[in-house]
Amino acid sequence: MKVALVHDWLVTLRGGERVLEALCGLFPGADIYTLIHQPGTMPPLIEDRRIYTSFLQDIPGIHTRYRHFLPLFPRAIESFRLEGYGLVLSSSHCVAKGIRKPPGARHLGYIHAPMRYMWDLFDDYFGPGRASLPVRTAARSVRPWLQRWDRRTSAGVDRFVANSQHIAGKIHRFWGREASVVHPPVALERFCAGPLEGTGQGGYFLWLGAFAPYKRLDIALEAFRALEAELWVVGTGQEASKLTSGALPPHIRFLGNVPDAELPTLYRNARALLFTGEEDFGITPLEAQATGRPVIAYAKGGVLETVTPRTGLFFSEQTPEALATAVRQFDDWERAFVPAEARAQAQRFSRQAFLHGMEAEVEALLRSPVVR
Repeated sequence: MKVALVHDWLVTLRGGERVLEALCGLFPGADIYTLIHQPGTMPPLIEDRRIYTSFLQDIPGIHTRYRHFLPLFPRAIESFRLEGYGLVLSSSHCVAKGIRKPPGARHLGYIHAPMRYMWDLFDDYFGPGRASLPVRTAARSVRPWLQRWDRRTSAGVDRFVANSQHIAGKIHRFWGREASVVHPPVALERFCAGPLEGTGQGGYFLWLGAFAPYKRLDIALEAFRALEAELWVVGTGQEASKLTSGALPPHIRFLGNVPDAELPTLYRNARALLFTGEEDFGITPLEAQATGRPVIAYAKGGVLETVTPRTGLFFSEQTPEALATAVRQFDDWERAFVPAEARAQAQRFSRQAFLHGMEAEVEALLRSPVVR
């Protein structure tokens, strides 16, 4: 059976692209369809495939400005013609699941999230202070249309798989569809390789991720203004200039992007990872736990499926004050923490578990009638 793998865009290597990489291993002969592709940014398992892009690929500067073309994404994904494919497997956090399957084909949609910036996190991206007035006005004008398109095209997917129970709930709420759950693969080998003895000796708390609005790095920065503990921040992104422009105390350090080879040591030496956003799943808490370190996390979203009360400390309000309180409580909480329990928790989310789960979902789809 000829297989098409569909992904929103191939510009940066993050969790969604790691899922696509695993799917490439599951379907060695599959072709890839994506809105845009910046050659050389993906691992060989992806780059070595036949990769078909949309008309957006021809726009000058598209690889850095693609977010500005969001209203064109539905037309671009629907422009692909997939004649001859028997199975379409989309990996979608934006519009990939809206691709049109050919007659007689089956479509399995693996959903990282419905379009978060057009649904429940709209204000996090386009609220006052998050975007300019012209951008906010444009976003409000296209939001109803994009929501209708998003809901309508969900009918073209025969079976949904969500990356977490949290996202399965959103699929039901926004699209009125049920979804199985297969947690995404997490490459934990290099994080599990180090010893558990002597971890957490660096004396700093660690925040790591893209500087995107919904990840709420601003909460951590504001909380640590009032704390004496060290905060090390790894990453960059669309809010970098905003978040790094003000005067910050010397115990808050921005490290920028750090080479992958250095991440296990950064995790291992941290007292704890701070996880301030509401994530659909969240890979960094698992990486931290794999090195034997706990997580201080906002108690909402996918992190509730990956961190336990024994491996992490939760705060219930997404505010600097709530986070600061949790950090102050951490000394007492840490006395009962066992690094081996954190590593064991992380190891439940392996690549092999993902592959087994997706094989079962494909088999179930091919045995069942099309869902309408």
